[in-house]
Amino acid sequence: MIYIGGMDDHSDQTRKPRADAVRNRERVLEAAKSVFNAGGPEASLEAVARRAGVGIGTLYRHFPTREDLFEAVYRREVEQLSELAEQLKNAKDPVDALRRWLRSNVEFVATKKGMSAALALTFQSSSELAAFSMDRLTKAIGSLLDRAVAAGEMRGDISPEDLLRALVGMCYMHDQPGWQSSVLRMLDVFVDGLRVQPSAKTKARAAGSRPRTAKTAGRGSKHKR
Repeated sequence: MIYIGGMDDHSDQTRKPRADAVRNRERVLEAAKSVFNAGGPEASLEAVARRAGVGIGTLYRHFPTREDLFEAVYRREVEQLSELAEQLKNAKDPVDALRRWLRSNVEFVATKKGMSAALALTFQSSSELAAFSMDRLTKAIGSLLDRAVAAGEMRGDISPEDLLRALVGMCYMHDQPGWQSSVLRMLDVFVDGLRVQPSAKTKARAAGSRPRTAKTAGRGSKHKR
């Protein structure tokens, strides 16, 4: 290999700006998530830049339009939820894993609420984005739901789409300050309601298979009279 003096130094110098650019982009996306999650009149691009610790020019270099930033934040959130589902697939309690994933979605919906107008325009112009999010989220929740059903812990007559629709409905029914806490409480009640109750199931099975004795038969005849 022929060594050219200064070549390595030059390579390092050309790589560093690229690494800095990646870090700045991640800082902007993380800041945008926090700002949009909080919502309100302060959820501006200037607020995002301030929180990220970058100039507004840096923000626009990465995201030339508001819609570009909103779409990037949205895609990042969907990817993170997919990754979370993969991590939770090995959790000891499958129902708790499903519950934790659904609770994480409440934060995701809060971020969506903070940029709902721009996202609506983005979805109208990009059917690919809608398909991308639905596919990823349905697969993520489906894998956790299947595991809970297979373990006999959750009823099997509900689909991943049902769960997502119920979650979104709960989130968008509430717009007052503190709505996330209310939704999290409702979500716990909802998940608990879908659980298979072992004791009740055992009692029902026992009652259905119990042999009739002469005494119980007699009681039945008495009631008929």
